[in-house]
Formats: sequence, C-alpha cells, structure tokens
Amino acid sequence: QDINIYINSPGGSVTSGLAIYDTMQFVTPDVATYCLGQAASMGAVLLAGGTKGKRFALPNSRVMIHQPWGGAQGTAKDMEIQVEEILKLKKRLESILGSHAGKTAEEIAKASDRDNFMSAEEARNFGLIDQVVSRDESADKPKPA
Repeated sequence: QDINIYINSPGGSVTSGLAIYDTMQFVTPDVATYCLGQAASMGAVLLAGGTKGKRFALPNSRVMIHQPWGGAQGTAKDMEIQVEEILKLKKRLESILGSHAGKTAEEIAKASDRDNFMSAEEARNFGLIDQVVSRDESADKPKPA
C-alpha cells in the first residue's frame, strides 16, 4: 500500500528535510506526495521526491524553489566553514531536484538562483510534480484538473 504525504509547508531545516527525503527513498512502498496550499523550499524537495507518477498538486497550490540560505558568525575561519557547508548543501539539493525533475543540476541552479514561485501547472511543466488534481465526484482517485 502506498504511503501518502500531504504537504503544506513553507520549508524549514535542510538537514531535517533531508532525513525525511532519505526515508522516503528508503522505504519499500511507493510514496505519493500531495501539495495543498504550498510546498516551498525543503517542502518542494519532499514533494518532488515522491514516487514518479504519484506526485500531485491541487489546482490552487504553489510550489517554490530557491537556494538554501543561512547565516554565519564567529571568526573568519568559522564563517568560511559555514559557507563551504551551505555550498555543499546547495549542490546536493540541486542534484536531488534535478534527478526528480528530469533536469541537470545546472538547470536547477539557474531556476533556483532566487525565489522561484510556480503555480501547480508550472510545477508540472517544470517536472516537480506529475499531475494537477481535483476531486472526481464519482471516485476517490485523483483525476487530472
């Protein structure tokens, strides 16, 4: 039986999000993801990380991708270490999103250089989801919007 994950998230901690993402990839059942409201930042990574063909968004939902952001303080060396770490995470997230969207890491880097907000349909065209869905009154299965 599929695992269904319903996402309405502004994003959050990259490492916490990657723990969820890794679990989604590790489990045996298919993981269907549904965006309702918004899937932004790490929320968009989790949405895209669902099983291919089972990544959905409701018609009025929004998806947003961007670079990871953070801050650093301390000595110059401490800040350098933090910059190196965020750049590693940036490359990793670009690779993950690219693999699920059918795009290169470079294409993802360009698309996510600044906040990139997408409608459900735009997210489908970009490759982050497979289908925009609405309720079919005759069945409980999603149908194309």
